[in-house]
Amino acid sequence: MSGAKPIAANVPAMMLMGFAFGSTPPTTERRNVMMLSVEIWRGTSSGHFQPFEVPCRDNQTVLDVVTEIQREQDPTLAYRFACRVGMCGSCAMVVNGRPRWTCRTRACEVAAGDGRLTLEPLRNFTIVRDLAVEMTDFFDKWRDAKGYFEPGAAPAADFAMVPPASRERQAADAGIECIGCGVCYSACDVVAWDKDYLGPAALNRAWTLVNDVRDRAHDARLAAVSGASGCLACHTHMSCTNFCPKGIAPTYSIAGLKRAMLTRTLRGRR
Repeated sequence: MSGAKPIAANVPAMMLMGFAFGSTPPTTERRNVMMLSVEIWRGTSSGHFQPFEVPCRDNQTVLDVVTEIQREQDPTLAYRFACRVGMCGSCAMVVNGRPRWTCRTRACEVAAGDGRLTLEPLRNFTIVRDLAVEMTDFFDKWRDAKGYFEPGAAPAADFAMVPPASRERQAADAGIECIGCGVCYSACDVVAWDKDYLGPAALNRAWTLVNDVRDRAHDARLAAVSGASGCLACHTHMSCTNFCPKGIAPTYSIAGLKRAMLTRTLRGRR
């Protein structure tokens, strides 16, 4: 078959490009695709919103929109992401006024109606640049709330048996799935006016440990969250609970800390 031509020689170049790179030949239908009008915050604490346009596609997430803009329109755009599947929480941003995970948010759903998307960095955080924020203070407050397990001076030699049906285990389970994404902190009204407030994520973590029967720092932990910027500063606005992507209710965890503080005080353990 020495006279046969290679297959590629009989295939139009545009068809090869579409197969290799996922591009679609221009058609009448493509010209009718809905365009998303996207405004993205550029800068730090001072800056401006920059407009972009991106085609609206099926199953497209807001993170997909940001990634497309960064890769195809403006490579200087700064943002954070890692897993893209709702496990790490690092892609959280404010989308049309609501803090949320952008990897689990459908672009065409939140932009329904006028096709507009407004993207901002998480509120109550220091902005590094554009949509990326600095989270050091956020995690420092976990430390200040003693949001870490303390086994005591003489830890048990074997695994502790904690019955799943016990009251303490169930109370801890209600808040233990927090992954530290910062959405609740961004939504918190108290953090907005009191930068020293420990915040819902740190206090929720403290509550899970107060209910951990293996932990040996309950009194120290309750003392850490009982200050002016601790759990008593919560105004129970429920914003953290309303916006948590994991369905956790930090408001109830904070209420639990208040009850535990009261019990500790009545027992005279100051």
